[in-house]
Amino acid sequence: MTETVPASDADLLFRVFNEVGIIAQLSSTAFERVMPEGMTLAQFTILNHFVRLGGRRRPSDLARAFQVTRATMTSTLQRLEPKGLVQIVPDDSDGRGRLVEITDAGRAVHADCIARLAPVLDGLLARIGRAPFAAALAPLAEIRTRLDALRD
Repeated sequence: MTETVPASDADLLFRVFNEVGIIAQLSSTAFERVMPEGMTLAQFTILNHFVRLGGRRRPSDLARAFQVTRATMTSTLQRLEPKGLVQIVPDDSDGRGRLVEITDAGRAVHADCIARLAPVLDGLLARIGRAPFAAALAPLAEIRTRLDALRD
């Protein structure tokens, strides 16, 4: 499918972000269909954040990173903690503060989610091929990095 490149910069950017948004919706739906029962995409993204970056985070820092309210983040963390997927501990540097970290069980559930998604991804790769994904990775990472810097 070949489409013409829009003449204006604004139209070009809108169309790129529109495509990314549609891809995000379609991929999220496909992922949610294969996740273990009781695991939501919001919960998985928190586990993924910790697997990718490691360390401990304050709930407020997580809320800012995911651009959700503190209440929304607290609710999601309160669903992960009883499952043993994250641990919420006191922040020794702040008497009232709390820190969140992923547990070994959380890492295992993250790995299980990725494994469940593998057949979907393999099917997509078989249909499209590796080259478009490889070519898109660096520009998408650059766009993400620049957008991330704009919000701070």
